[in-house]
This record gives sequence, C-alpha cells and structure tokens, in this order.
Amino acid sequence: MSKFKLVMFDMDGTLIQDRGIFVIAEKKGFKDELIKTINEDRIDFYQRSIDVAKLSKGLNKKELLDIFRSIKLSEYVEEVITSLKKQNIKTAIATDSYKFLADDLKGRLGIDYTFANNLITNGDIITGELDIHNKELKQDIFSGKIYSICKSCALEQLCNELGIHINESIAVGDGKVDIGMIKKAGLGIAFNAPEDVQKNADIVTNDLRKILEYI
Repeated sequence: MSKFKLVMFDMDGTLIQDRGIFVIAEKKGFKDELIKTINEDRIDFYQRSIDVAKLSKGLNKKELLDIFRSIKLSEYVEEVITSLKKQNIKTAIATDSYKFLADDLKGRLGIDYTFANNLITNGDIITGELDIHNKELKQDIFSGKIYSICKSCALEQLCNELGIHINESIAVGDGKVDIGMIKKAGLGIAFNAPEDVQKNADIVTNDLRKILEYI
C-alpha cells in the first residue's frame, strides 16, 4: 500500500499542455494586452490575477469554456489519474486560473477536488471581477501567500480535511506559484519546470508517469 494518500496538481502547463488564459486571449484577440499586464512591474503578485481577469470582461463564459476544452491534455495524464484512482489515492487541482475551468477538467479526468479563483459572472457574461482564493495575503513568497491562491495553504487544508499527514501528499507543478506546495508536500515534483522551481523540488521530470514510481 502506498504511503501517499493525495496528489495535488497544478493545472496550466502540468495537467494541460498550454496555459488556458493565453489560448483564450489568442482566440479572443487580447493576447497583447495580456502579455503587457503580466509583464508590468507590481508589488503585489496577486494583483496580476485581478488585472488579467478584467481583460475577459463582457465575454461569454461558455465560449471561454469551449476554448479551454480545445487545449490538449499533457501526455500520460489520463493514465496517471486512472492509476492513482485504482490505488484509492485522492487527487486535486490547485490553480491560479478560474474555478469553472478547473471544475470542467476535474469532471473530465475524474479528479476529486479543485482550488481556484472564482471569476464573477452575470448570467453567462463575465463581469471582469475576480474573487481570489487566498484570503490571507502576505509578502511571503515561499509559503505562496503572495499569490491569488496559496497552493501550500490549499494542500494543508485538504490534508486536514482528509485526516492525513502532509508527508502523505505529493505536489506537482511547473511555476513559481507552485513552489510553496512543492516544498510543503511529502514529495515535491517539478514537471517541465524552470530551474528556480526545480531547485525547490525533490524530483525533477518531464514525464508525469514518474509519479507512479513513488506510490
């Protein structure tokens, strides 16, 4: 029996091959604005998520979902999730993207939990407002509390809810926002990640099947 009881995944660039908001921006014609917004110097990283959400104002939620569904899954994702489920290991998504997108992927893959920001809509029309997941913002980059979602906090919360020790969890991600959960988990995996993420991980890989070697 595996010592691990939970695997928490990042979404963009980890479970799916591209970054959802970039694909949406390309299709809807605001990619230049998106890049400018992301590259702006700012003190508060969480503000980036809020400003990016404004770019979708007036768009139809269902249209964004259709675009999101066109993004290819990362290689071996379905195989890995199926194997984890067979061993009764819980799975979760933690993303600084939007919950309705994460929930859609959750349903498609049979993942158990999602943690994400809530993009506000009026009916199906996006208002441009964002309810960020992280309610305890702090200038603490290593815990993740500087971002719109603190993934290490989400991991800790879910472990508490499931009644498991944090050392019984695995975290998989590719970005700076993932460093907190990668460091906190019992096993931290940097997947297709840059060096600054890799140096905070226990395992570095470009093959999601690597997870299965440890369960």
